[in-house]
Amino acid sequence: MRGDGDGWADSPGGVRHWGKFGAAGLLLRAPLPGGGSAVLLQHRAAWSHQGGTWALPGGARDSHETARHAAVREAEEEAGISADAVRVRAERLTMTAPSGWTYTTVVADAASTLPTVPNQESTELAWVPEDDVTALPLHPGFAAAWVGLRAVPLRVVDVTPDLAPALPRTVDLSGHGFYWLHTTVTGPGAEILLDHPTTGPTVTRADLLS
Repeated sequence: MRGDGDGWADSPGGVRHWGKFGAAGLLLRAPLPGGGSAVLLQHRAAWSHQGGTWALPGGARDSHETARHAAVREAEEEAGISADAVRVRAERLTMTAPSGWTYTTVVADAASTLPTVPNQESTELAWVPEDDVTALPLHPGFAAAWVGLRAVPLRVVDVTPDLAPALPRTVDLSGHGFYWLHTTVTGPGAEILLDHPTTGPTVTRADLLS
């Protein structure tokens, strides 16, 4: 069913963006064997705007929706991902147009690389290892945003039994960006201790429970 957000927002110079009230997309991350992570990407149907490129499941926000609600809804409509399987971690305003139109990326985790069901807006859906994302022909907007959305892997070595169920996961560390925390001994990334100051990001036990 079409919502009241479907339609174009026009900026000076004839530039148009889809979504009368802005748009949102879901960057859904899941663990891979070996400690790494993958993100769910959509190969956009040829008939769609910027068709043939890869980007996030997403679309127009309706007038009553938050960015979080819109992104999760779009992932369910376009990829068959149930809202119950998504744990939202953060939001990023990743584009603002002269018209006032905005695109918000909602960052979330899934417990595994979930099966997907594409709709007519997708040529295919794929869980892509983070290291491989830039090898794809990306939607220009997503390509520009990916630099600030990609998660750096870190291996946590002192996780207590009460915290173990919280990993792996994405954390958003203020001033540093996104990190993928895992406990796989042979997995990617630098080794860190919780609550231990370093020259890089300091990850706390509270971060695992946020």
